[in-house]
Amino acid sequence: MKILHIITSLRTGGAEHLMVDLLPRLRGLGNEVELLVFDGQQTPFYEQLEATGILIFSLSMGGNVYHPRNLWRLTKFLHKHHYDIVHTHNTACQLFAPLAKILSGNHARLVTTEHNATNRRRNKWWLKPIDKWMYSRYDKIICIADQTYDNLTAYIGKKNNINTIYNGVETHRFVRPVKDITGQSEYVITMIAAFREQKDQDTLIRAMTLLPKQYHLQLVGDGPRRPLLEELATKQGVADRVTFLGIRTDIPEIMEASDVMVLSSHWEGLSLSSIEGMASGRPFIASEVDGLREVVAGYGLLFPKGDAQALASTISGLCEDPKRYRQVAQHCQERAQEFDISVMAEQYDNLYLTDLQGHQIIFTQIMNFLSQYV
Repeated sequence: MKILHIITSLRTGGAEHLMVDLLPRLRGLGNEVELLVFDGQQTPFYEQLEATGILIFSLSMGGNVYHPRNLWRLTKFLHKHHYDIVHTHNTACQLFAPLAKILSGNHARLVTTEHNATNRRRNKWWLKPIDKWMYSRYDKIICIADQTYDNLTAYIGKKNNINTIYNGVETHRFVRPVKDITGQSEYVITMIAAFREQKDQDTLIRAMTLLPKQYHLQLVGDGPRRPLLEELATKQGVADRVTFLGIRTDIPEIMEASDVMVLSSHWEGLSLSSIEGMASGRPFIASEVDGLREVVAGYGLLFPKGDAQALASTISGLCEDPKRYRQVAQHCQERAQEFDISVMAEQYDNLYLTDLQGHQIIFTQIMNFLSQYV
């Protein structure tokens, strides 16, 4: 099959990270796979994916991804190129691809992945008709977690074309021996996430004010909220214990040098960084929100969303009890193995084949019927 994935950019983020791991796997299963980005600015993810040989097209360099020019350029692109499957990620792409397909006359099957358990659009009643139309244009909708499926079907109604395929990562890249912290006097806490409204680095920074000075925090990532978070660390008096590492490509090494992995979020789908963190041989702590609860509960540790006191107590409780620390880390690592990228890629490929074959069968039946009268 010839498959085009479409995403807003290859900046930092879970969906963007997924492109780097998933697309080469789909190609390895015998498909011709290409990527189109609305914003083609060079990033570490862009360079990583390009190095694998995946062909990347771009519509623009920076700017608002919802700008009408992206719809026009996407329409022109689909008019010139033939694909069996067009697979979208992120809302702007989800919205523009059905419109561009209609305007271009392209006959590709449309597939989309729903990456979050919720989003702010669903709180605006006037967007619901637009969203329902948008989703109705897709032949297949993939939800990355059970809660994502439940929330989406509650929003637009249950449809036969909605499936659940759990996100996956290359777990072998992150697996390290479970760490022994017996006798250790200083601890490094790490959170890996984009600095966006969805993420809640704020609570983790506030938790640092409640922890002794031997605790240090590393924040990996970048985004529009970085200046606000840097200012918060200064105001809270912990700037000397909070390090902003920016976007990094040496994530396994950063995890190996850490003692505890944390993901503090307001909402999630199924976070790739949570699976990576759980694979690392370090205890994983997460906000008790949809999309994290179903992965972490019973393996890692959960704290009430936004509760800095509870988060600080959870971190210190782990680091002060080496036996419990090892137990939680071991359980996390065992859980992560259930979300390997190879399983996900095969499920995507099977879904494409099932949908495309069904489409081809119907097309053949129509042509056979017409041939009887021509």
